[in-house]
Amino acid sequence: MLKKCDICPRNCKVNRLNNEKGFCLAGNKIKVALVSTHDFEEPCISGIGNNTKSSGTIFFSNCNLRCVFCQNHKISQEGIGKEIDIEKLADIFIKQQEKKVNNINLVTPTMYVYQIIEAIDIARKKGLNIPIIYNSNGYENLNTIKLLKGYIDIYLPDLKYYSDELAIKYSSAPNYFEIATKAIKEMYNQVGPPVFDEYGIIKKGVIIRHLVLPNYMQNTKNILKWIKENMPEDIYISVMAQYFPTYKAKEIEKLNRKITLKEYKQVEKYMYLLGIKNGYMQDLGKYEEEYVPNFNLDGI
Repeated sequence: MLKKCDICPRNCKVNRLNNEKGFCLAGNKIKVALVSTHDFEEPCISGIGNNTKSSGTIFFSNCNLRCVFCQNHKISQEGIGKEIDIEKLADIFIKQQEKKVNNINLVTPTMYVYQIIEAIDIARKKGLNIPIIYNSNGYENLNTIKLLKGYIDIYLPDLKYYSDELAIKYSSAPNYFEIATKAIKEMYNQVGPPVFDEYGIIKKGVIIRHLVLPNYMQNTKNILKWIKENMPEDIYISVMAQYFPTYKAKEIEKLNRKITLKEYKQVEKYMYLLGIKNGYMQDLGKYEEEYVPNFNLDGI
């Protein structure tokens, strides 16, 4: 499959087995920047109440988007990471499970889906039995998501943009909304309504994430309205207020500040107006920069 790579909507058709690289810059090996236990995901993922076991995150390097505001730009676009093989990835899954984490959290895994499927098969034979999260930017080929049926328990996709103009301008992602919404519907078709354990930890389901951008409240409102009108009522939504200007966004006038309290309240009010019942709205903070992981190749 990697001889003519069409794993994502870019359809670059490069021969990754010969280490040819397309838009995402991924080659023939899996590239990972950090393996960690993470406490700052949604409460039903990282842990709440009597369960604070954390999420077993694996941060993959490279990305099929070019977000100008990417908080993880050092690994998504600047190449930090270490190359490993499929057997090593399977061992990482097992070691994460041994830490008693709630789940295996695959962060930006799109470029490595074929290898991940093989690694899960290997790890399951060694006893892997906790939920696996596919933590994605949403820019996914439908056929690739279909390959993951039976491998992924929880989908955690972004839905970043309603406007194609914004998607192209800030992430170089033409047709983002059309592509991402088709993928999200397939994700829901695979795993169905959310299932939680007695501690409120999610075991199965879909949580759609949306990052609120400063100056673009209408984009956020359009996203929320689409979810309300097109997805089942039991879908979970996570509205994130953690945006801060980083990477190239520091030089872009409309993106070079955090969201304001007024903007935050506007989004909050609109969610209540729509009658959205399930999910999270992140508190407006002051120190979002401190939550960006240190991509120091730990755990690899």
